[in-house]
Amino acid sequence: MNIEHLKLFVRVASTHNISQAGQELGLSAPVASMHINRLEDSVGARLIHRTTRKVSLTEEGEVFLPHAEELLLGVDAALASVGKGAERPQGTLRVTAPASFGRMHLMPALKGFLKENPDLSVDIQLTDSMIDLIDGGFDVAIRDAELQDSSLIAKKLAVDERIMCASPEYIEKYGLPENPESLRQHQCIGQSGLKIWTFDTPQGQVNIKGTGSIRVNHGEAVRDACLDGLGIAKCATWLVHENLKRGELVQVLQDYRLVDGAAIWVVYPSARLVAPKVRAFVDYFSQYYGKPPYWSLELNQ
Repeated sequence: MNIEHLKLFVRVASTHNISQAGQELGLSAPVASMHINRLEDSVGARLIHRTTRKVSLTEEGEVFLPHAEELLLGVDAALASVGKGAERPQGTLRVTAPASFGRMHLMPALKGFLKENPDLSVDIQLTDSMIDLIDGGFDVAIRDAELQDSSLIAKKLAVDERIMCASPEYIEKYGLPENPESLRQHQCIGQSGLKIWTFDTPQGQVNIKGTGSIRVNHGEAVRDACLDGLGIAKCATWLVHENLKRGELVQVLQDYRLVDGAAIWVVYPSARLVAPKVRAFVDYFSQYYGKPPYWSLELNQ
C-alpha cells in the first residue's frame, strides 16, 4: 500500500476536495484522482463518492479512515527510530493558533524552531475560531481555552494570567478604583463573551459586571481602547506586558486577584504514537515560553 496515497486520502477526507488535497501535497488534480483510484484498487473497495458538486467518503471510506491515520502516525514514528528520521523531524507541520497570540508569540519563535528542525516546514493558520484539528488536517494547535474534546491530548505551555489595566490618561482623569465594587462607577471596556469579572476579596469572591460605552470581540482591540484612555479593561499579560513596561498601561486593583483559570495549551490528536514533528513542536515551545513565561508580571516588575 502506497504511503503517499494514504496521505492524499486523509487530506481528501478533511477537505472533501480531491483537487485541493492534491494541491496541498504538490499533485495535479489528474494525478491526485489517479492516486485515489489506485488506493481503492489496492484495498478492494470504493472509498470516495465523487459527484460534480462534492466529494464524500463512502461507508467503507469512513471505516478505513482511522486506520489510515494510525498507519501514517506509525510510519512517522518508524522513520524517527532509524536513519535520518532519528536525527530530525521531517515534512510539513500544520499548526493553528489564536490570531493575536500567534502573531505576537508564535511567529517570533519560528526562526529558532526551524533552525533546530531544518528538515521541517510549517503551514500556520492564525484564527480566533475553534478549528477541529482532525477535520482541518492540523497536526497541532495552540489554544487559550479549555479543552473540550477528550480525544485530544493537551499540555499546558503557560499560565494565561489576566489583570485589570488602565492608561495613565484615564487614571489622571477619573482616578483609581479602590476595590472591585468601585468599578461600577468607572468606564469599563467589555469583551464579548466575558461579561462578568470575578475577584478574590477578603470577604470572598465578588462578581462584577462592568458597565461602559464600549464592548468589542477582540482582545487587541480591548487593549487598544484601554491605551486610548477609554476605560478600564481586563487583559492577558501576554498581550500587555510590553505596554506595562513602557508605562503606557498601569495595573489596577493589584490587591484583588482575578479568578480566571485561563492557560495557554498545546493540543494534538490522541494516538499511541506521536509524530516526531509534533513532539519537536511541543518540546520546543514548552521550553521557549518558560516557567514562568517571559511575559509574566513577576519577571517584568
